[in-house]
Amino acid sequence: MLTDVSALPGLVWAYHIDAANGHARRLTAQEAETGLLPQQGFLWLHLNLADSRVPAFIEQFSGLNEAARTALITHEHHAALGVDEQLIFGTLVDFQREFDAATRDLGWLHFALSDRFIITTRLQPIRSVDLLRGAIEKNPAKFASPLHVYEVLVAEFQRGIIQLVLEMTDEINRIEDVVYGEDMRDERTRLAPVRRVIVRLHRHLRGMLSLMRRASAVDEDEFPQGFEDVASRLINRLESADHDVYALHERARLLHEEIDSKQTSETNRHLYVLSLMTAFLLPPSLVTGFFGMNTSHLPFTTGPEGWIYATGLMLGSIFLAWLVLRRANIL
Repeated sequence: MLTDVSALPGLVWAYHIDAANGHARRLTAQEAETGLLPQQGFLWLHLNLADSRVPAFIEQFSGLNEAARTALITHEHHAALGVDEQLIFGTLVDFQREFDAATRDLGWLHFALSDRFIITTRLQPIRSVDLLRGAIEKNPAKFASPLHVYEVLVAEFQRGIIQLVLEMTDEINRIEDVVYGEDMRDERTRLAPVRRVIVRLHRHLRGMLSLMRRASAVDEDEFPQGFEDVASRLINRLESADHDVYALHERARLLHEEIDSKQTSETNRHLYVLSLMTAFLLPPSLVTGFFGMNTSHLPFTTGPEGWIYATGLMLGSIFLAWLVLRRANIL
């Protein structure tokens, strides 16, 4: 096992957390420890998978089994959760973070934990991890075990979902003000990104809930002590978030149907006007087509008043078309 933090590849940060003594010490690259796993408390390693040396380090970390090692270095983009040999491992869905703020883009946080350590890996900066680090530095006494770190990670993701739901609710409110107003603007271009985010969130939330329920149903000898209580609390949190997301999904769907209905009504109205114009102009077109034939002995061609008679026929045909449409209750 490595004994120098500077030898850790892809290290973003490392913490020695000791809730009993109420301190969380961040291990710097210049510090040399007697061992990665402390005698008291536990270790949190956060690694960047962009470093190609990380898989080799994961392979030689003695506290992991093969399934946990695979979970830490995988590049698959879906939620996963496994419990085996007192280890919990898998992949969490979260929001990516830029330098100044969180984004709506989903990221993937891989993790493995036991009662002595928790290891997290990622490719992009993750929102919940930064918030968790701040919480640990502020109040390390809250984190008695790696399982509590895992719980806070999922809880921060749930809080991020609630915040995003509130933001998207405001966006949908603004779109509704336009859709149900007098303005006939097409708001589908504004609504489409919101629906896309909602659908992705709902899909991944349902997947995480299913995985959490399945993991909590395995043999109690397989998961660390306290996991069942943590899983129960997280399931309640995720179900609440999924309910809000689903309600917003239904609202966005109904709003999209309303936009389609208004657009269809507007299109039908335009087609109705065009059909009336065609019905009124078709009879005069027949009259002009008749008198435009290059044949002899056409009526009204011998006197100077022929154009008056032809014009009267065209107007009369328009009037006749109007009468027919009125009798048919089309007008």
